[in-house]
Amino acid sequence: MSLFIKKPLEQLMAQSGGDSSKGLKRTLGPMNLIALGIGAIIGAGLFVRTAAAAGDAAGPAVVISYIVAGIGCAFAGLCYAEFASMIPIAGSAYAYAYVTMGEFIAWIIGWALVLEYALASATVSIAWSEYLNSLLGGRIPYEWCHSPWETSLNGVSGIVNLPAILILFLLTLLLIKGTQESATVNSIIVVVKVSIVILFIALGWGFINETNYTPFTIPGDMAGHEPWNRHGWGGILGGAGIVFFAFIGFDAVSTAAQEAKNPKRDMPIGILGSLVICTVLFVLFSHVLTGLANWQEFKVAGKEASVAYAIKNYMPGFEWLSTLITVAILAGFSSVILVMLMGQSRVFYSMSKDGLVPPVFSELHPTFRTPHKANWILLVFVSLFGGFVPGSVAGDLTSFGTLFAFVLVCAGIWVMRVKNPTAVRPFKTPLVPLIPILGILVCSALILSLDYKTQLMALGWLLFGLVIYFLYSKKNSVLRKEK
Repeated sequence: MSLFIKKPLEQLMAQSGGDSSKGLKRTLGPMNLIALGIGAIIGAGLFVRTAAAAGDAAGPAVVISYIVAGIGCAFAGLCYAEFASMIPIAGSAYAYAYVTMGEFIAWIIGWALVLEYALASATVSIAWSEYLNSLLGGRIPYEWCHSPWETSLNGVSGIVNLPAILILFLLTLLLIKGTQESATVNSIIVVVKVSIVILFIALGWGFINETNYTPFTIPGDMAGHEPWNRHGWGGILGGAGIVFFAFIGFDAVSTAAQEAKNPKRDMPIGILGSLVICTVLFVLFSHVLTGLANWQEFKVAGKEASVAYAIKNYMPGFEWLSTLITVAILAGFSSVILVMLMGQSRVFYSMSKDGLVPPVFSELHPTFRTPHKANWILLVFVSLFGGFVPGSVAGDLTSFGTLFAFVLVCAGIWVMRVKNPTAVRPFKTPLVPLIPILGILVCSALILSLDYKTQLMALGWLLFGLVIYFLYSKKNSVLRKEK
């Protein structure tokens, strides 16, 4: 039987509209979905990766990097919106690929989504640990808040990142309790952190030093910036690949489609609404941050807790804002982890229903009707990364997984329009195939701009996934057994 056996659209639609008393609860409205998107988007990417992209690749032109990344996300977002309204089921890009490109591609994209959602949770938990230590004045010993692969300037080696593991554990408990409870907590956090971002932009604008914008891009003759994607316009593209992590989250809204009250109407609103709001905030935020401190400072001194660093050193009289923003960032990071962990468990829920991963991942709690066993398994997996792997490594792998998923979703829309032109589409991606093609090109370019070590590790991860597919998933596929 072909590797590219496809799940019939009618079967997937029947699955999405099945017995709601036994499946996931439909409790989320449009504002819940927008809040989920913002909750997942505004976090470590904005508060940590902005400084990293400025210091390593783009300089002050990180503002343009955000615009480039945002354009790529817009193309993918339009494609996600069509799929999410058309196929309102948990599983996101995995489920879409199963219908359009077949089981083998669906498996690859489902496996790649682990790099997005699970590793994003780990990356943000590491950033959460950094900001907690900053709030506590560095009182947590270095060895207990860093991975074994990291060493301090005075030679202390890390052992395990305990705060990262702690926040992952607490949020897993909340997720197991219920989706609506998690969404309510997330919405409260979103209001707080968006307010703080706006406050930083408004107050920081008056302290901008225009000389920090010159030169606007990093010169090619600067030591350590010789590669094409670490200076000039190439650096802008390289910076876009780094800050792309900041946009991860709007697609996580699509994983909640089976828990939305009216997914055909509300999913496009949640996906595109959260993306637009966050893109505007990102551009303004990065402009202020690189205007406060020179980009070269973010290479060393301001790399960890960069926003607090900029406030303390360049906004005299606003030290209180540094403490306030650190508290808000901790809360914000928590919402990102919450949504990402939820997204990953829902992808595995769909894959488990299809027989591609073990049944334990689709077992629901008898009272809360959440995939509680999947949440516990994910906690162990994500904690290994959060506790023992540096944040930069996990973050770049997350960007790869997300970009790869975006490429296949854009391709899927094009395929679906050709193969199934009469299907009901509550929301239609405009200018097909132009928009999908542009999405594929931009996201592919960002993949190429990532560090080659990241690309090799991602390739290794995908090859490992193929071993699992041929040893387990192919034999246990529900669709193949039905055939």
